[in-house]
Amino acid sequence: MSGKVYLIPNTLGDTPTGDVIPSGVIQIIHSLRHFIVEDIRNARRYLVKTGYPNKIDDIIFYELNKHTKQSDIPEFLTPCADGHDVGVISEAGVPAVADPGAIVVEIAHQRGLKVVPLTGPSSILMALMASGMNGQNFAFRGYLPVEKNELSAALKDMESRSKLEKQTQIFIETPYRNMRLFEELLKICNPSTKLCVAKNLTTDNESVIVRTIGNWKKTGADLDKQPTVFLIQA
Repeated sequence: MSGKVYLIPNTLGDTPTGDVIPSGVIQIIHSLRHFIVEDIRNARRYLVKTGYPNKIDDIIFYELNKHTKQSDIPEFLTPCADGHDVGVISEAGVPAVADPGAIVVEIAHQRGLKVVPLTGPSSILMALMASGMNGQNFAFRGYLPVEKNELSAALKDMESRSKLEKQTQIFIETPYRNMRLFEELLKICNPSTKLCVAKNLTTDNESVIVRTIGNWKKTGADLDKQPTVFLIQA
């Protein structure tokens, strides 16, 4: 019998695992010996944080990040053919959403393996929940372009689509570029467009604030190097 592929949630910050990871999920984590992770050192720390009862050195890790060769990825699921379950751990939040784990899930389905998503914090959905914006019609746009002209075009397109389709637009940025994105939003978007800034979710410094672009221009924001989700609704 083939092993399963478990999609394992991670904490979004230094939050204790018991606050955001269900005990049933932790039990599954503790039963696994094979993990696909973005960074082995961080994955080890996370497993220790969950109270992993077995020797960490006995775990088999497969590293999946921007340095991984595409041709190597299918081998990461070889343990499943031998009946072993494999866990996929993201650096933060849930795997396979704005995360390289998606390619592992795709291969798992191609091989007919059972994929099991586990409950845990998703910054994207939590931000939408707390924004008061349209939760019936929304789009996650991921990371926006870095080049300035392309970024401006993307923001104009999102604002236009939000107004036309009454659709919430959700997007993220690398924390050290948050202020650049925030400043561009203030330049490009209409003063009446609503902007939700959700930062440090699930942590002691959590903040979810919704203001119009016009009001954000008056108050400003400090988002530098802080994990943030942005949402707009025109």
